[in-house]
Amino acid sequence: MAAAKGLPFNMADRTSKRYSVSALYSMAAEQDEEVEDELAREQRSLRDLKSRISSQSKRNFILERDVRYLDSRIALLIQNRMALHEQQEVASHLEESEHVEGGFPDDRKKQHYGNLFFLLQAEPRHIAHLTRLVTLSEIDTLLQTVMFTLYGNQYESREEHLLLTMFQGVLSAQFETATDFGSLLRANTPVSRMMTTYTRRGPGQTYLKHVLSDSINKLIEDRDTDLEINPLKVYERMVKDMEDRGEPCDLPRGVSGDMAAENEDVQKIIAPRLDKLMDIANSFLDTILASIGQVPYGIRWICKQIRSLTKRRYPNATEYSVCSLIGGFFFLRFINPAIVTPNAYMLVDGTPEKNPRRTLTLMAKMLQNLANKPSYSKEIYMIKLNPFVEDNKQRINKFLNELCEVGDFYESLEMDQYMALSKKDISLSITLNEVYNTHALLEQHLDELAPSESEHLRIILSELGQAPVQVSRAENKTIELALFSRWETPINDMNIIGDNNLSQNDILFMETKSIFVQLLRSMPQMARKNIVLAAVAEAAATSKDATLVRKGIKVADMLRELEELGVVNRMDNYKLLTEEVKQELVHLGNLRDKVCREIASLESVYKTICDHNTYLRSQLDSYKAYLQNVRLQSSGLDLKKKSKSARVTGPVKFTHMQLEKDGVIIESNVPENRRSNIYFNIMSPSTGTFVISLHYKGREKAILEMDLKLDDLLEKQQDNVQLLDLEYVQLNVARLLALLNKTFMKN
Repeated sequence: MAAAKGLPFNMADRTSKRYSVSALYSMAAEQDEEVEDELAREQRSLRDLKSRISSQSKRNFILERDVRYLDSRIALLIQNRMALHEQQEVASHLEESEHVEGGFPDDRKKQHYGNLFFLLQAEPRHIAHLTRLVTLSEIDTLLQTVMFTLYGNQYESREEHLLLTMFQGVLSAQFETATDFGSLLRANTPVSRMMTTYTRRGPGQTYLKHVLSDSINKLIEDRDTDLEINPLKVYERMVKDMEDRGEPCDLPRGVSGDMAAENEDVQKIIAPRLDKLMDIANSFLDTILASIGQVPYGIRWICKQIRSLTKRRYPNATEYSVCSLIGGFFFLRFINPAIVTPNAYMLVDGTPEKNPRRTLTLMAKMLQNLANKPSYSKEIYMIKLNPFVEDNKQRINKFLNELCEVGDFYESLEMDQYMALSKKDISLSITLNEVYNTHALLEQHLDELAPSESEHLRIILSELGQAPVQVSRAENKTIELALFSRWETPINDMNIIGDNNLSQNDILFMETKSIFVQLLRSMPQMARKNIVLAAVAEAAATSKDATLVRKGIKVADMLRELEELGVVNRMDNYKLLTEEVKQELVHLGNLRDKVCREIASLESVYKTICDHNTYLRSQLDSYKAYLQNVRLQSSGLDLKKKSKSARVTGPVKFTHMQLEKDGVIIESNVPENRRSNIYFNIMSPSTGTFVISLHYKGREKAILEMDLKLDDLLEKQQDNVQLLDLEYVQLNVARLLALLNKTFMKN
């Protein structure tokens, strides 16, 4: 947007009181053919990459929702406490659904839905109100539509600003209805779920990866360092270690936490660990505090709203209390979940081992106690880390206040809304079930959302009639919904939008500058020497390119008109306009470098999101294989009687090196120089049953053999047991499940 930052001609009077409108004119001037240069190509690549991240984020959100649902049901399956019709309900969550383009059979309804979703997008108050009315069981489906479809273009300013406007409505209502300051934004409500989901979008994920990934990976590399400070756990570990070493141990068993804390040996073990933990926490904190410029605008803007609403609703609240609420969002909902479960946030490749996992949990607790009011009622041992809180309290409050120092977007949003009305190609890629579910929720709460008969929302819904029922996943087609508003007049004549602060001279100046910048981008050779605007216009008007000819003739006329109006002067070679054109070209040169850096950064994020998608799919494949096995058994099919048709699959051979490289082997007791001679055979004698045998080259008999059942592996995963111990090696449960699914569960 060449002239988006352009200013009117009078140097003493350069800044319009309504920047949005001035930007609107210059944007309108650029609605000609797109300039084709390196910057334009890089910008297209960036737009495409951002679009792919947005689409992939939505797919991951849907997969995560399915995995969460199945996690809550799989325990019942494992315990064989689920009826057959319930198993079929779970199975429906595993039906494959292809991304098929489709459409409504009724074009009239499709137009009504296009009108409805434009209204919902452009007037966020409806969605803001709806999120306060739905139940926790309904919120995830609504969030999918709101976060990843309705406002799914996570890097497009109009959609992002409209989404934040919706958040403002949600937060305002939350503060108005809150009865207890202490519970604000902390309870697990649809609103808090919405805030957490917002932080998981592309910009938030990019920030977490850049800021936390190195620190967390460095910490989890040290598998052996135990920094546990809970006296009871330290005491129990100390007793076990003595017994393992064969030393006499007369320490009493089953002691209380207080008794364990009084033990001198326990105190000696804990003391250096406290220092080490505070050193690590300070390192994490330094990294976070230094990253304020990288925090996504939307997250900072939400922090700003929390501060503003707190001061208005609770004028007597202390600075400490205000910062506590901001910290509750920034750390509790954004930073700490990524520290505690970095694998779920795609910050690490595997699942951290037991010791670093506990250290990460303690880091999150320390940061939360720092950013929030510390509570040690359940974990008294954390009091010993209070020096970290006391030493950093002022730093964190300063950081949390600085997070809130961002500008508002209302004027630029006004411009974006004007431009949306002028375009005829705004569309939404949305599934049928998203359309029908949103329709059903609006219909259910219509009396609260639109009590008046004359409200646009009620008019559209009455025309649409009753919401259709949800279709199966296989039939859940993705449609392209053209968005429009029948209650607004599209902007065809930009001159009717102005306000009294912008003269026709201002508008002409900005449009002229915009076209000169376009010409110089298309003819870079003219910008390599002193820029002579008249020569640029002449070169364009006499070129062989029809588009340049048209622009050259047009801008030459505009230059003459500006001179006649006394805005520019040919005698000084149009110095004022030339300087602004040069400044804009410098800005665009810097912009290209910035775009290239952003592409490199986001490509890494996109790869990580795709890897996470693969991991989620492997989890669903595990459930699918298990469910298939359970349903066979529930249907009374005796697998032993079907031995003629049930073929033994395998054995399939895997080398030690291959399994180690794929992350299946986490730890190995096999000496390095012998690992090349070690291999594994895995076979499946029946559905859901596996035999893993460990072999040494040249030996006929297996060194080790273990029977495994899919049920057992899934139960371990359900109980958050990460490792399977095979005596010589330890295997990652999730990666092993993925390997078994890939190898044996193809049908």
